[in-house]
Amino acid sequence: MAVKGHLAKELDTLAEHQLREVAEYVAFLKFRSRFMAPPSVDEEELTKLYGEFAEEDRQLAEEGIADYASGLAKEDEDK
Repeated sequence: MAVKGHLAKELDTLAEHQLREVAEYVAFLKFRSRFMAPPSVDEEELTKLYGEFAEEDRQLAEEGIADYASGLAKEDEDK
């Protein structure tokens, strides 16, 4: 609440053209907040998606490890 009171006092000292600029900036902040707000997260939906793709993720990770190990072995052979 201290910030609000301080701003109110400061606004009282501004000229009309400065108040218009402040009003434009406030409108911009409100507009921006609609697009910058973090999306709402549905925990149940995330849990469902995790379960749905967990096996595929595990398989991809194992394939990636196999490729990595193969690359390391080839690198050792080249030395």
